[in-house]
Amino acid sequence: MNRIYSEHSTATTRGVLFVHSAPSALCPHVEWAVAGVLGVPVDLSWTPQPAKTGCYRAELSWSGAVGTGAALASALRGWAHLLFEVTEDPTSTSEGARFSCTPELGVFHAVTGLHGDIMVPEDRLRGLLSSRRR
Repeated sequence: MNRIYSEHSTATTRGVLFVHSAPSALCPHVEWAVAGVLGVPVDLSWTPQPAKTGCYRAELSWSGAVGTGAALASALRGWAHLLFEVTEDPTSTSEGARFSCTPELGVFHAVTGLHGDIMVPEDRLRGLLSSRRR
């Protein structure tokens, strides 16, 4: 797994970019977009994706400012044929996050706890309860 450390941080966190599937022509563009967010050159170790012929997968451990995970997800979202996830670990001043993206469904964002479990915010629970009472 590649490791990249961004120099833009005051409060730092770390995370992982998982590219689950990218067509070969898109791989260099993914690297350029990630490098643009992290501010350092990125050279991912692409391996064939056995579940999808002609596609590749890669992982990248990164370290940077809180919010880097969201910036990575924003830079990669909306690209046809690209499936990825980005995690960002919690810090003493911020919650963790997980971003998952498929071309068909778009981006899913969830707040994560200390151990990576997805947390359901109180407002979502209240909304669910109020919709069931109608």
